Amino acid sequence: MKTVSEVQCFSGRQGYYQHRSDVLDCDMQFSVFVPPQAQTHNLPVVTYLSGLTCTADNVTSKSGFQRIAAELGLIIVAPDTSPRGDHVPDEDSWDFASGAGFYVDATQEPWAHHYQMYSYITAELPALIEKNFPVDMARQGITGHSMGGHGALTIALKNPETYQSVSAFAPICAPSQCPWGEKALGNYLGHNEADWQAYDATLLMQSRTDRNYFPEILIDQGLNDNFLQEQLKPQLFADACQQVNQKLNFRQHAGYDHSYYFIASFIEDHLRHHHAILTAV
Repeated sequence: MKTVSEVQCFSGRQGYYQHRSDVLDCDMQFSVFVPPQAQTHNLPVVTYLSGLTCTADNVTSKSGFQRIAAELGLIIVAPDTSPRGDHVPDEDSWDFASGAGFYVDATQEPWAHHYQMYSYITAELPALIEKNFPVDMARQGITGHSMGGHGALTIALKNPETYQSVSAFAPICAPSQCPWGEKALGNYLGHNEADWQAYDATLLMQSRTDRNYFPEILIDQGLNDNFLQEQLKPQLFADACQQVNQKLNFRQHAGYDHSYYFIASFIEDHLRHHHAILTAV
């Protein structure tokens, strides 16, 4: 792991780092905020997954999470959204391929070799974090925005033994039923829609047998979000939670859109949500 930069922030340390990913077969960057409490003991960790076209820098530089993370004693990890590099296949499209890995393990060519973001987020990156930072891996949360909200929900639902807390900002809740998801899942996984279920939060929730596993899931959604009706479909996920009696705090906010102004407005609530659950573990 190579340190790209580190700065002091709210008596903690905000850093950007680079490493060679064997899973993705490319160099990857990510950011980590380490609060001051880490000087004396290992801390809970929350992973933030970003949305389409984003990098590790979006939430790190735009949301202002460091103040509240420093108060609560939470380590925040922000990975990139896809493999990158001249040798990594791409497409001339803002909502697919580079910057749009969708947090799946691709099975179709030419994507299968590099686009293994699910395995990167759930296995390779956590192992690197555990080796290099003062984290308590028995207390992990995951959150994200838009495509990253889709990633947070699906990864948590598929790995409830790993993640004790989960939340999302304006997540893509039913990718099997929206243009972004149909494009990404069809290209990465093939056109057998049965293979898409493992990466669809609504379908995963509907099929759960470990009901009420999460104490509560938090979702915030802006009602002025241009993508709400066609792409995000949070009500489908809310209905699925109700069907299986999963507690969901689904908050809808008049006037808020899909931008980082929306995320900055509610990031404190999300970190407090994670802190309350992770410190009770």
